[in-house]
Order: sequence, then structure tokens, then C-alpha cells
Amino acid sequence: MEKLIAKDLLSIGAVFFRPSEPFTWASGIKSPVYCDNRLTLTAPKVRDDVENALAEVIKTNYPDCEVLMGTSTAGIAHAAITAHILNKPMGYVRSKPKDHGRTNMIEGKLEKGQKVVVVEDLISTGGSVIEVVDALRDAGAIVLGIASIFTYGMKKGLDRLAAANVKNISLTNFDVIAQVAADEGYIAPEDIKKLIAFRDNPADESWIK
Repeated sequence: MEKLIAKDLLSIGAVFFRPSEPFTWASGIKSPVYCDNRLTLTAPKVRDDVENALAEVIKTNYPDCEVLMGTSTAGIAHAAITAHILNKPMGYVRSKPKDHGRTNMIEGKLEKGQKVVVVEDLISTGGSVIEVVDALRDAGAIVLGIASIFTYGMKKGLDRLAAANVKNISLTNFDVIAQVAADEGYIAPEDIKKLIAFRDNPADESWIK
């Protein structure tokens, strides 16, 4: 599954490596990789692979799941499609409470004590998805864990997930995609070391040289 999803994401440019011309993140960090899993929604074959894989991950790892909750905004569509496959209810969690009406942060019906799986498109440092987990827990939900499409595997993200006591299962990860990218000719084999060096310490830009 990890290699299949990696090939899918690379084939549509949802994950794009450019180690020789790094992208600049909003934080100012130079990155050799750009990830936009929203592109999976406009590629039906890839979308089918992703949503069916998410459904399988949830059935296998979170068999007691009662409700799927997407992260705003990238996880919403994936949560909806996966919930349809699993015939389960879904909702989503806003990044902040709505500023009018009922000022909801959680959209969709959620009962206290319900067992929830959070659906996320990608995890880097883990900050935003943990805010979603916290909001659901504050509302009385039992968060079984996260099902995500891609994770960088950054130490900061792994530490945050561990501290929040929340499990994440990703369809694929940075190491697998880097290796598949080299195998498929998207990058040179020697670029893998640069990519892993970035992943291990994004603040250290020495990998560029």
C-alpha cells in the first residue's frame, strides 16, 4: 500500500521533489519537497486508491470507529468519501470557531462518548491535527486515532503525537516516497540523503550544499 500510494502521489505531482531548487515554506524554511494532496481529488484513479486505502486503514486499525471527522479544510473531502465507503457518519472540525450563528467549531452531529477517527491529508509538525484532536476530546469524543494520507515523520511531529497520546496511521511516508521517487526516476538516487537530512532537521539547511 505504501508504495502504491507513493507512486500515485508522485504521478500527479501531489508530492513533488525539487532538491536542487528548494521551495520556501511560510515559516521561511527551505524545503526540497512540496506536498498538495488536494490534487488527488481531481485524479479519479488516484482518488479511488487513496479513499479505499483510508477505509481499509480505519477498518483494520480502528474497528470500533463510529464517526469520521475531517480536518479543515484539506481533510474534509477525504473524510466524506471514506465515510461513504464505510457507511459511517462524518463531520469536520474548523480551525477556529465560526464567528456567527451557533459559533460551532465542530460541524456535524457528535455525541459525547462517540468513538472518532480524524482524517487528515498530511502531517508535518503535527500542530494543526492535534488541535483538532483536542477540540474533539473537549467535546467529549473518544479519539481512537488519526488516519492520514502522508506523513513526513519529522521528530517534532512524532513527539507531539506521542505527548498528545494519539496514534496516527499514514498510507505512505516520506522515506517510502523518497525511495520510490529515486526508483522511478523523479530524483537522482544520491538526492535521497539530502531529503532525509532535511526531514531529520528542517531548520538545518546544510543539506542544500
